[in-house]
Amino acid sequence: MLLRAPSSPALAVLVLPGGTDSSYKPFSPLQPSALRMYPFSASIRTRFGSSVVVRDVRYRVYGWNGQQNSPMLYARKALDDITARYPGVPVALIGHSMGGRVGAQLAAERSVGSLLALAPWWQFADWRRIHDGVRVVALHGTADTRTYAHRTEKGIGELCARGVDATYIPIPGGGHPMLDHVLTWQGEALRFVGRSLDDARTR
Repeated sequence: MLLRAPSSPALAVLVLPGGTDSSYKPFSPLQPSALRMYPFSASIRTRFGSSVVVRDVRYRVYGWNGQQNSPMLYARKALDDITARYPGVPVALIGHSMGGRVGAQLAAERSVGSLLALAPWWQFADWRRIHDGVRVVALHGTADTRTYAHRTEKGIGELCARGVDATYIPIPGGGHPMLDHVLTWQGEALRFVGRSLDDARTR
């Protein structure tokens, strides 16, 4: 079944999958990091219908690859494409793990109004790139051993100190792949999009 994009959405949502530190393996829409984001995209489309347009972002390769910042070229192109197609429509970003890092860097752009970071890979204080007008929500499982909840909490604390509307939500016992506490991860994502949509309508 072909999903048609709404002609006049109030909000655009870019969904940013994870990856790994170093890999030139071609990105596949069937790899686990991509598959785990599809339920988020599907639930958003189902809940909000034509009020939102949702895009699942694909990179060229699976890794970040140091200073090459491999996913950023493709993520920026996705942002540019969606803002060109829907001029003036605010963009909400949802990123998991490496996608949370991609999202923080994309959130330097003024077209971005909100960012949901799911167990983000913020090893390099990427939150400092987020512009002051972005509303940020970060969820992190306290049992995550791949990316670290304490670092995410620190980032949100810094954003709050800057005056950014930023919220940290710990998920007790939650792991990195978001396969536990599914209703919490999904429910918070829907609340995030709902609030972003309300903000877009009252601009």
